[in-house]
Amino acid sequence: MATMLYEGKAKKIFTTDNANEIIVYYKDDATALNGLKKGTIIDKGIMNNTITTFFFDLLGKNGIPHHQIKKLSEREALCKKVTIIPVEVVTRNVAAGSLAKKMGVEEGLVLKRPLVEFYYKNDDLGDPMINADYAESFGFATDAQIAQMKEYALKINDILKAFLLERKIQLIDFKLEFGVDSEGKVILADEITPDTSRLWDLETNEKLDKDRFRRDMGNVEEAYQEVIRRLIGK
Repeated sequence: MATMLYEGKAKKIFTTDNANEIIVYYKDDATALNGLKKGTIIDKGIMNNTITTFFFDLLGKNGIPHHQIKKLSEREALCKKVTIIPVEVVTRNVAAGSLAKKMGVEEGLVLKRPLVEFYYKNDDLGDPMINADYAESFGFATDAQIAQMKEYALKINDILKAFLLERKIQLIDFKLEFGVDSEGKVILADEITPDTSRLWDLETNEKLDKDRFRRDMGNVEEAYQEVIRRLIGK
């Protein structure tokens, strides 16, 4: 019988009969502003499972190792069990959100090159921004792991940016999480969804992501559905 290992803001993690595999269950709960804002996006779990499965399949075919084995149901995916590295990797192509505010620039400024940032994954501390030295010094990740994560993040950025451009979506920024598998390899984990990325319509700059929830813009479910429609035509 499956036992729940962990419940986060967006997902529940369950055991399986295989010690090296877990089941990820996607919830409809939505949070923003480091958990200060809470709500529900109807069928978000179903949509995010669909979107993550699509993106992970795409990335796997392009040489990015990841934890997902297969989609099990509308809300569940079978994944490799990994030890999550407590460092979130954010890649930015366009200044938006906190970066635009921090740097005092207009949202929408296209960066001269992709910007990769690291954050210590800790809700109580507000996920503070760190660098590679912090990660090594505090034991969050080794220099080699940080380098591998950055390399993967930039490659993922290239793959997704080009793919989405063909579907009239601009990839503004996105957050990734990585884990260490049973063989000690760093692989992509967690999810890639409108929860964890900013996606703008290429022609209108309409937001197709969780900023619609963060900023009370409305039509959140419709935006997620539009992303699915452009990805897989449904």
